[in-house]
Amino acid sequence: MPSIQITVRVITSVMRSDHKAVVAYPQQPNSARVNVPTRVTYRKVTPNQHARFLRQVSEDEFINPQPTQHVQEDFDYFYKVALGLLDRFYPERTITVRSRDPEYVTPFIKALLRRKNRLMRAGRVEEASAIAGRIGKEIVKRNRTRLQKYDGRVDAKDMWAAVRQLTGRKQNVVHVDGVNANTLNSHYACYSTDSMYVTPPLKLTASSVSSSDVSEERVFRMLDKLKSTSTGLDHLPAWFLRLGAPLFAKPLANLISLSFETSTVPIQWKQARICPVPKTASPAQLSDYRPVSITSVLSRVTERIIVKDYLYPSLGSPPPTDIYRSVCLST
Repeated sequence: MPSIQITVRVITSVMRSDHKAVVAYPQQPNSARVNVPTRVTYRKVTPNQHARFLRQVSEDEFINPQPTQHVQEDFDYFYKVALGLLDRFYPERTITVRSRDPEYVTPFIKALLRRKNRLMRAGRVEEASAIAGRIGKEIVKRNRTRLQKYDGRVDAKDMWAAVRQLTGRKQNVVHVDGVNANTLNSHYACYSTDSMYVTPPLKLTASSVSSSDVSEERVFRMLDKLKSTSTGLDHLPAWFLRLGAPLFAKPLANLISLSFETSTVPIQWKQARICPVPKTASPAQLSDYRPVSITSVLSRVTERIIVKDYLYPSLGSPPPTDIYRSVCLST
């Protein structure tokens, strides 16, 4: 009979009581868990870096010295300058994370932990304590962001699943034979490709507007209110666009207006990262995974403008507040 390790925990009641509960549950031996190291890249973000970047923004102006009025070339120049600023003030770093690390330990938190340990070994206890306090705040922020989308009164099952994952007591992930990146790509491609497809004739399906110009002020407000979200394949994160809104608002307003006038979408906005999300608790085949596309942040900003200026007016009446979710399909 195989041996089973039992974990026993003593739980104290949150109410005043002399009684305690003893909980025992089986657990896989630690030796069975493989600690796989992985090298990942991240960007260190600190207030000092923000200060240097904002100082540069206040001194410079984003001007294309040779505008071509060609949408793709002008967008390529914008991304070249924007990504250059991102790499200059927030350079990429690499660090090793391991499969046994808790879910909330991001590459940035891992770097802070290593720095704290170096300071402790050097006898700089006060500096190490300050780093420890910062680590605690980052972990709380990470966990709060992860759990705030769940409502305990409605999504109790999903909420406790997230809690178990954050505390390290997550259930074993079931490996499905035949399901990997290549098979998922082939599965999604066969549904997205039609050899008999014929391009339909162009039809006017949205309300026409007298002018396609997008104002600098409007773009600035949209960038300044960007929330934390996934970064697309253009590698421009939302926090960087929000921070650099005073610098990026004017060139982006001109580029979006030019894109509307010429009905051209830049290549950077046509690319997306596909994230497969299980439809069921125990996926067993390829069709049990739903593809979610993560597009660039700027393309999502432009989608909001299109929906409000072109699609909303065509409805003929004020739309409900949550209609944007049903109109825009990208993440």
